Amino acid sequence: MPVGINQPSNQIRLTNVSLVRLKKGKKRFEIACYKNKVLEYRSGAETDLDNVLQIHSVFLSVSKGQTAPAQDLAKAFGPKTPLDEIIMEILKKGEMQVGEKERHAQLERVHTEVLDIVAGKLVDPKSKRVYTTGMIEKALDQLSSQGAHKQEESGKGSGTATPTTNGEDHEDATRGKGKEMPTWTGVVTTKSAKSQALEAMKALIAWQPIPVSRARMRLRITCPAGILKQAAKTAPKKDGKEDAYDDEEEEKATGTVKDRILGYVEQVESQDTTGQDWEVVGFVEPGAFKGLGEFIGGETKGRGRVEVLDMAVVHEGD
Repeated sequence: MPVGINQPSNQIRLTNVSLVRLKKGKKRFEIACYKNKVLEYRSGAETDLDNVLQIHSVFLSVSKGQTAPAQDLAKAFGPKTPLDEIIMEILKKGEMQVGEKERHAQLERVHTEVLDIVAGKLVDPKSKRVYTTGMIEKALDQLSSQGAHKQEESGKGSGTATPTTNGEDHEDATRGKGKEMPTWTGVVTTKSAKSQALEAMKALIAWQPIPVSRARMRLRITCPAGILKQAAKTAPKKDGKEDAYDDEEEEKATGTVKDRILGYVEQVESQDTTGQDWEVVGFVEPGAFKGLGEFIGGETKGRGRVEVLDMAVVHEGD
């Protein structure tokens, strides 16, 4: 009579997986995920755990197929913590384990996305022309290579290099004493391309390795003509966020409704009165868009509107 082979009841074999590993409570926990799904989950593009996980379990070792005992999970994460919450914590905070070839391809993909986003949002402040992704890449490489040196100098208490002041956004990005200058240390695979592109833009605007400023939004603003000459009632709101344009809004606290609206517009393309409505088309800093929308809504009680005609207005090179 054949003798059965004893296998541990908590042993599961998995292959061709991406691992996410988190050390907690002196134990190392792992989850087995589908390739490329972890970044999608972290960026918010994917929210269904079933589409991320190869198996709905937490492991001590995926390679050995050893699942984590319930007592280990309770000790590390709390006795009443549901399994899904444990898995989500590992997904968000854990270190992703991938092969060298896959890691390189992943890094290249995110790197390319970051460059494309930045190149589409920044322009030369004088010519208003876009930079190529190659020029943006060189500028970011320069910031990346200087970053470690600047941090080293800062740690020793010596003065860091003073950023150049090319570009209108530089003064705004560095406004306020005691604020640290934005830095750039390179692309990573643990953050979304969009969030890293924003960090890259802040660093480029602050340090100006090449002259840059944000591309402007092209908007159509419509407002009842009858209230244009009235004194503005809505004060600019401060939401506590460190926005490069918050301080500018404080300067728009007085004047007529028309004055305040035009104060947000950097360049007027056209303005006209049709019937009972006044309409202006112009270019606005992306950072001022929210404040403008709130002002129009407050002053017109819903009768005015702000329409986005172009998200990022740039001028291509000849």
